Amino acid sequence: MSLTRRRTAAALLALPLALSATPAFAHGGGGGRPRPRTLHIAGDSTAAQKYADAAPETGWGMALPFFLGRSLAVANHAVNGRSSKSFIDEGRLTALLDGVRPGDIVLVQFGHNDEKTEDPARGTDPYTTYQEYLRQYVKGARARRAEPVLLTPVERRRFAEDGTAKPTHGEYPAAMRALASEEDVPLLDIQALSLARWQELGPDGTEAYFNWLEPGESPNYPDGKQDNTHFRPDGAVEVARTTARALLDRRVLDRRDLRRLGEPVPGTWITWPQA
Repeated sequence: MSLTRRRTAAALLALPLALSATPAFAHGGGGGRPRPRTLHIAGDSTAAQKYADAAPETGWGMALPFFLGRSLAVANHAVNGRSSKSFIDEGRLTALLDGVRPGDIVLVQFGHNDEKTEDPARGTDPYTTYQEYLRQYVKGARARRAEPVLLTPVERRRFAEDGTAKPTHGEYPAAMRALASEEDVPLLDIQALSLARWQELGPDGTEAYFNWLEPGESPNYPDGKQDNTHFRPDGAVEVARTTARALLDRRVLDRRDLRRLGEPVPGTWITWPQA
């Protein structure tokens, strides 16, 4: 599928913006310090860089640099609407891997759009094509001596009548867990962790985390918005913190690689550049 001019510009713009969120070191040569290790994000709209025309919608990848130390940078390649399949078919995995260096980390989180099985460009089957596409990310990262990390898809905001948080991703998280075990890949179970967090917060407490807006609250959404999939700044910060803690728990990162895990990170730190 060919990229539109807008999508191409957004993809190119996302990389320097993400990298600038964490101080970068000069390349070696002439005694300069080495480049930092980079966390490359392959994912969908829940992680993606958002721009001024979408604010206050926020991807968790925008908040991840707040929890990383100076030795790490973020290259956020996540794009709205992509699945494990369409990300590859559009050449985005190839573009991501072109920037991967030995010692880097490749974070892979898909599922939301893989579930759209009525769409042949995006839909996958959990235990066949979904796993087959995910293996390509794993193999690509390892071929470049980087570490692949699989993240089950972050949960939507869904509650039963009794206030119980409901899982919405069907068999996709289980299929990813099985693949991670088979391929010996670190797994961050963001689906389970976020579901537990939404349960703690409850239906009312989660509204501020998702892109729920009253009419007139944002010029981008004059009629308001009731979005149970995408985040506002506080929700993106929460998921980024959860991801950073999981990277520590799975020993993908060390304590010295991280910061602010237990400290307040205000949503006002989030900014949205012009597209």
